[in-house]
Amino acid sequence: MDTQRLILFVIFSFSLLMLWDAWNREVNPPPPLPAKSASVPDKPADIPTPTMPQGAQAIPGSAPAGAPPAIPGPATAAAAARLVVVKTDLYTAEIDPLGGVIVQVALAQHRDAFDKSKPYLALQRNGERTFVAQAGLLGEGMPNHRTPYEVLPGPRELAPGADKLEVKLAASAANGDRILQTLTFHRDSYLIDATFDVSHAGAPAAAPYAYFQLTRDTKYAVPQNSMAPAAYVGPVVYNATDHFKKVEPSEIDKLAADPNRKSPYARTADNGWVGMLEHYFVAAWLPSDDRKLPREFYTRKLDGGLYAAGVIVPLAAAAPGATAQVTVPLFVGPQDQDLLKKVAAGLDLSVDYGIFTVIAAPLFWLLKWLHGHIGNWGWAIVVMTIMIKGAFYPLNAAAARSMGKMKLVAPKLKALQEQYANDKQQLQMKMMELYRQEKINPLGGCLPILVQIPVFIALYWVLLSAVELRHAPWVGWIQDLSAPDPWYILPVIYAVTAWAQVKLSPTPITDPVQAKIFQIMPIAFSVLFLFFPSGLVLYWLVNNILQIAQQWQVNRMLEKEQALALAKRR
Repeated sequence: MDTQRLILFVIFSFSLLMLWDAWNREVNPPPPLPAKSASVPDKPADIPTPTMPQGAQAIPGSAPAGAPPAIPGPATAAAAARLVVVKTDLYTAEIDPLGGVIVQVALAQHRDAFDKSKPYLALQRNGERTFVAQAGLLGEGMPNHRTPYEVLPGPRELAPGADKLEVKLAASAANGDRILQTLTFHRDSYLIDATFDVSHAGAPAAAPYAYFQLTRDTKYAVPQNSMAPAAYVGPVVYNATDHFKKVEPSEIDKLAADPNRKSPYARTADNGWVGMLEHYFVAAWLPSDDRKLPREFYTRKLDGGLYAAGVIVPLAAAAPGATAQVTVPLFVGPQDQDLLKKVAAGLDLSVDYGIFTVIAAPLFWLLKWLHGHIGNWGWAIVVMTIMIKGAFYPLNAAAARSMGKMKLVAPKLKALQEQYANDKQQLQMKMMELYRQEKINPLGGCLPILVQIPVFIALYWVLLSAVELRHAPWVGWIQDLSAPDPWYILPVIYAVTAWAQVKLSPTPITDPVQAKIFQIMPIAFSVLFLFFPSGLVLYWLVNNILQIAQQWQVNRMLEKEQALALAKRR
């Protein structure tokens, strides 16, 4: 039957695609990026050059005459002083006085993927990884993120009862202007306000620009499942024009090779933000949208396998002796959707559920609501599975009844197969006639599976993307529902239930080879579950157990109905 072959083709294609993708990434991994020394400052190419004229609402495609240039000449490594360590209730940050760069943010409530005794480093700069937040001023002789700053005295730990903590860094411009960079840390917040105050000593030649950028490599900070799609790592730009735009590093490479290439995102806007994503976490510079401040977004390819993404904003011109100021908050933290919605418009979109977002978002809301009442993500998955099964009950019941009738007419089907063994066309006609007489839908058992595939994929992305389930335990050996079962117990139990389900649900396919494949596929699929998040395997296992119970009950009811029908005929 064409429909049966189509179903087999879809199942095979889906499985082969996943296997091929995993094999390709295993055999041809991306080349390792060279480690970048923490003591060597970046080259001048990592400092952007603005193209927007002061006060303009739109930025032209090329720099206008007299546009403020980037400061040349990197500072020497010897100018770097001891890192400033700042402690808040949610994290510990480290600031390099060389440029005021935030070189590390260790999140107290989230653990390292490889060593749970250590905090997760949302930002870090060491021999293995580079992911830092940089800021500076652009203008003649203005300090940038390679300029040595003087660290002003002040507290370095958020005091009990205090709402915020300020770290002040001072520098001087070539024209004598006094520059004060203030990093403000808040209680119960992952926001860090970066403020520049420019006090003019004399008449400024031009108002400066401020830039705020994130620089990182493309390495994964958490283990990636070789049998599953990898999480996106790289820059994102959000504004009213692009909405939410991922800028792949490969696209940045193309822009670097051809500066005249059309940008994949709007470079200028009066709203929006720029950030860097990695699995479960996000860092983003968030200029205020309240004043419709003109801004220029940019992405750059740097040396050493690094990429930068940032935003440039102008400072208002100030009279001699006055102070010009600009503040841009930096968010560095987990992709907690409720939290992100409160921080900035569109920031919650950093949690990517793929093409099935319309299904995944309500599933996560339901899962989180259940967790709020149960207190355990694993049991919340179990209860949610029961609820989903209840929602699909009419469809599953009809399918179970159809498959139950298939089992009852199995002797008649076998007789037809023997009678018309040499006439496949006649066999198909007689089988369809028998199905009509017995009111059987031969594909009824496949329909619920096909309908539930989008739910399965959506839940997979929920378990893959939701930071709330990262390192979330269930029972005993399952201490991380977002990771594969370390002892393979759930996949093995699933294989047993899949075998039992096949035995309870006879296949309508007459070709012996196709029938064998159709019976083996659910069991073979359990091999993939060895690499899937244990929370997803738990969902499918509970779903299978409920389906088996339902099929067993329906089979018993049909047997009783058949016995009563035979008794009446006598």
